[in-house]
Amino acid sequence: MEAYRKHNHLKVLLLLGAVFFSLLWTGLWLQSTFFHSAGDIDANVYPSTLSVGDTLFYTDKSAFTALKEWHFGDGNSSVNDSGFYFYKKPGYYQVKLTLNGQYTKEFAITVLPQAGEKLMDSMTTMEAPHQVMQYENVVFRAHSKYAKVFVWKFGDSHTIDAREKVAIYAYQTPGDYTVTLYTDETAYPITQQIRVLPSFKLRNDSLSVDDMYNKIDDDFKYHLQQIANSTQVNQHYKYLLTKYLCQQENTPVKVNSNKINSFYYYCAGLQFDRNRIIERVKVGFDDDMNCVTQIEIIQDK
Repeated sequence: MEAYRKHNHLKVLLLLGAVFFSLLWTGLWLQSTFFHSAGDIDANVYPSTLSVGDTLFYTDKSAFTALKEWHFGDGNSSVNDSGFYFYKKPGYYQVKLTLNGQYTKEFAITVLPQAGEKLMDSMTTMEAPHQVMQYENVVFRAHSKYAKVFVWKFGDSHTIDAREKVAIYAYQTPGDYTVTLYTDETAYPITQQIRVLPSFKLRNDSLSVDDMYNKIDDDFKYHLQQIANSTQVNQHYKYLLTKYLCQQENTPVKVNSNKINSFYYYCAGLQFDRNRIIERVKVGFDDDMNCVTQIEIIQDK
């Protein structure tokens, strides 16, 4: 009887040992299959420095099966194991690989401008004076190759003052202000200090933005009328060409809402059809407010 008990006891111990090692092996297998850390990720992104338009390669060779998400730092992503990618703009990017929604690995990538393009040429800058007069209409320009969104704050209020690439603003109170420009291409705002000196003019004497445009239209109309009257034609033609058209004689002119000519041929035509009455002129500028790019004219038949 004693021998039987010892024999069964040995069998029980062997059985318990087999169960223990079976559970241990199962645990190790589950850990290697389902439980991982960021250190288990075997991925690579190269080259770490490249130029706009060059190929960036990415690959993941991790030994376990996982759902993959590649994020390239510019808003685009991929779910492929490996592939290639092209950046359209220079800058610094963080490529991020996420496995199963929780394990991540990041790679720092530097994208340089294309050959012949300097890094400064791709940066957004602000053009603005450092000192202006109270009530003066001041032109603020953003220079950017890639930005599409522009937000201006001129410092004398806590609100957004303009959303255009080129903004015109008049300060109502003298003082020192900080002009701030935000864009969709800059990580931090661009700032510049501006000093507003007291104006000796009465507020009602200052031109509004609409008045300024009307003044330009009237000036253009006056010189066109002198050309139509054959009065010092070359002088008035060169004045318009230099001051407003940036020497572009082919600037389009729309007459009476339907006929279109270049500025040169329109003025030449006035010489054969003298004493035309120029009733109204409306000009349109380019984005930088430097050059007139289109002219609309209403004149007598």
